[in-house]
Amino acid sequence: MANPLMYQGEQYVVLTADAPEQLCTEAELREKLAQILAQATELSPELAAYPTIAERVQYLLDTGCRWEWGDHQFMEWYLVRLEHDSSQ
Repeated sequence: MANPLMYQGEQYVVLTADAPEQLCTEAELREKLAQILAQATELSPELAAYPTIAERVQYLLDTGCRWEWGDHQFMEWYLVRLEHDSSQ
């Protein structure tokens, strides 16, 4: 039987170049983006305009679903809502 917490709230499917797809909460996605941004050496002018990592993460979440950095590195995220089929 599936964990009932899986059906609460919204989830994101996260894709990266070097890992299989992952299912994350918004907080987990924010943490992943923040960790990568903290290590990024070059930022686009749009991202560099925001002084904090938290503001950069929010900008990414508000304006797109894909971010590319470095050589062939990317992250894509897609909002999904899991619904429980109560007929089973």
